[in-house]
Amino acid sequence: MVDLRDVEAARDLLAPVVERTPMAHSRWLSQRVGTDVHLKCENLQRTGSFKIRGAYVRIAGLSDAERARGVVAASAGNHAQGVALAAQLLGTRATIFMPDGAALPKVAATRGYGADVEFAGTGVTEALVHAKAFAERTGAVLIHPFDHEDVLAGQGTVGLEIIEQLPEVSTVLVPLGGGGLAAGIALLRERRPDVSVVGVQAADAAAYPGSLAEGHPVAGVMGPTMADGIAVAEPGLIPFEVIAKELDDVVTVSEDAMSAALIGLLERAKMLVEPSGAAGVAALLDDPDRFAGPVVPVLSGGNIDALLLLDVIRHGLAAAGRFMQLRVRFSDRPGELMRLLTDLAALQVNVLDVAHDRAADSLGVREVEVAVQVATRGPDHAAGALQRLAGLGHRLV
Repeated sequence: MVDLRDVEAARDLLAPVVERTPMAHSRWLSQRVGTDVHLKCENLQRTGSFKIRGAYVRIAGLSDAERARGVVAASAGNHAQGVALAAQLLGTRATIFMPDGAALPKVAATRGYGADVEFAGTGVTEALVHAKAFAERTGAVLIHPFDHEDVLAGQGTVGLEIIEQLPEVSTVLVPLGGGGLAAGIALLRERRPDVSVVGVQAADAAAYPGSLAEGHPVAGVMGPTMADGIAVAEPGLIPFEVIAKELDDVVTVSEDAMSAALIGLLERAKMLVEPSGAAGVAALLDDPDRFAGPVVPVLSGGNIDALLLLDVIRHGLAAAGRFMQLRVRFSDRPGELMRLLTDLAALQVNVLDVAHDRAADSLGVREVEVAVQVATRGPDHAAGALQRLAGLGHRLV
């Protein structure tokens, strides 16, 4: 069983390799939730996430003969880059199986670190099947993203840094997928049993609540989520043992909460994170009274595809009441659209897009329905604008 001594040894091994990422006090979050909040910025780590820590420790522990056979992994992005860089630094060949349709920047970065990339399957689970077959066929060593003692020890160095950088910490909020990071950080409780460690999962892809209830890892139902970094169907055996013993709680957050947290981090903290990296902040914003301060959300990664970022920003603005779509029905005669746009301008609502629909079955003779995308200053402004439009005689549908 991995313990804090393994984490301390991993820290010494990693000292010349990884960044001791900053702990940034967040005045915005502290004021928002009413307790002291510091951000552990693993989004600023080499390769853009914490994954290099566990990958390097795992590969460094291989024998010369094992390294000569090369390593193989399956990943959609962060683990791929961590394994690729670790393999390059340790002088071994890496083959990474990535799902078809993996984000091009992540593919390019993985190749940029010297790995060979193969595409297989529609998700990481299928890619992992191909990676295991490759390992059996070639003798390459499979580097699992979370289910290995060395990986836990490497990820646990994040926890050591947290208690050294902020000795008064009370709660650590950790994005939770397979469990490697959360389990590794939870090992700090051997030294600091007073620190609460809480795992945070995406509500639509949460395998840990059911597994903890059953007492062993079970496959969860995976729905669509923007947080692909923590969308893991079944917990790992090794991290599960630590998490079941040491984690204080596992909470889930919605897609709206993660996207709103991501935008808040971008606008107020000037931190670019991926949706899974914002999960801890989302949990804090959802229920600020639940966690004793000082609180440290771990920003686990910042590798987000630019196209996904556009979608997440749009989703987050809508969730925050700053972006909405109106559907207004009126008589199809000159001046009606102008009247609507003039009233919106008077309400200081910014029109982003207008689309006409004259073919809907529900429309009467000489009626038109207009979909208007608008930007507002927030929920209160949006609600007031809707109420005022109705008062001016506009038929909102």
